[in-house]
Amino acid sequence: MVSLDAAVLARWEFGGKRYEILVDPDLVETFRLDPSSVNLDDFLATDEVWNDARGGDRPTGEAIESTFGTQDIFEIAKTILEKGSIQLTTNQRKNMVEQKKQLIIQEIHSTAIDPKAKTPHPKTRIELALDESRFSVDPFKRLDVLVKEAIDVLKPLIPLSFEPVRIAFRIPGSGYGSAAKFLRPYLDKDEWLSNGDWACIIECPPGMANSLIGRVKGVDSKSEIKEL
Repeated sequence: MVSLDAAVLARWEFGGKRYEILVDPDLVETFRLDPSSVNLDDFLATDEVWNDARGGDRPTGEAIESTFGTQDIFEIAKTILEKGSIQLTTNQRKNMVEQKKQLIIQEIHSTAIDPKAKTPHPKTRIELALDESRFSVDPFKRLDVLVKEAIDVLKPLIPLSFEPVRIAFRIPGSGYGSAAKFLRPYLDKDEWLSNGDWACIIECPPGMANSLIGRVKGVDSKSEIKEL
């Protein structure tokens, strides 16, 4: 379960009463889109329904049954998330927005490059461009959706290229175990050479190319590397 300190209030007011549950803010959008895809134990801080969670006031079982037509916490959560709203303090919203913003910046920094310089944009440049565009971060939207929206507003302001990069590596066999751990997610093809070297070709986001090359060199400085 999400901790009480990290949870936020989901509230629905009905019939002059309010009904609250404590939920993981990072799973709100996913639960709203497809409740069955979320593990309820991960989503809820407690399996209780409250009239006032902070004050510890709980409705009677009869009131819950009358309002929701069930005692099933999963069905109750679905109703509250569908019809109600998320209650955030000013500090909670500020912190959540800033955390999501930094994740957006990191994602763009690691997957895109400046097509002229062939290098990733500095994070500060991406952040300044987002601020200039007055990009609004919805703390409950999924990261992939926010990144797509951010890219749309950034493209008129800074040049971005997302064309994947292909890189060939020839790594001494002794470095295979370490290098394969971080190269395998991007692996296109590989083979063992007669001298015991491991050769492979990867395809990765352009913003990650320099980092992966640096990590391979750190594994074995004798590695041969060529961008295709």
